[in-house]
Amino acid sequence: MEKEQELIHRLQSDKKDISEAAFAELISQYKERLYWHIRNIVKVHDDADDVLQDTFIKIFRNIKNFKGESKLYSWMYRIATNEAITAITRKAKMMQVSSEEVIQLAVESLESDIYFEGNDIQLKLQQAIAKLPEKQQLVFNMKYFQEMKYKDMSAILDTTEGALKASYHIAVKKIEAYLNMD
Repeated sequence: MEKEQELIHRLQSDKKDISEAAFAELISQYKERLYWHIRNIVKVHDDADDVLQDTFIKIFRNIKNFKGESKLYSWMYRIATNEAITAITRKAKMMQVSSEEVIQLAVESLESDIYFEGNDIQLKLQQAIAKLPEKQQLVFNMKYFQEMKYKDMSAILDTTEGALKASYHIAVKKIEAYLNMD
């Protein structure tokens, strides 16, 4: 925690060289975790890269406003989550389809995505996840793929741990049903 406070202090420094070095450290420390969090939401590598860049731009622009009321990690994940959802919504408007259809199309394109290293089972899992409502997708991805604690998810998604546990349980049941359809 002390290390995080020191990083925040350096990020918020008025000395440009100190804040820029701290931001480079922040990027190297969190870019992979944030990338996979975003990728699990948007599904497509190129979209995830764009959203990750937008996320770090927003973090950079707003770091001086960070009050430390939550963990830095939670604050950044909330920004990444919101940026990913915004990207999906923007893409849906542009394509004149629903956000759910954007996700469905993204999952369908995973087979030809050179950055997708999954097998048939993983592809089917992604298809099952794509059928879930948005909140259940977020909760499932955060718990299953990132092994995030409900307490941390609660801070990121701004909802109770009980609601998250219920969403995860329902999501798991729906995914199991989808995977057992064959």
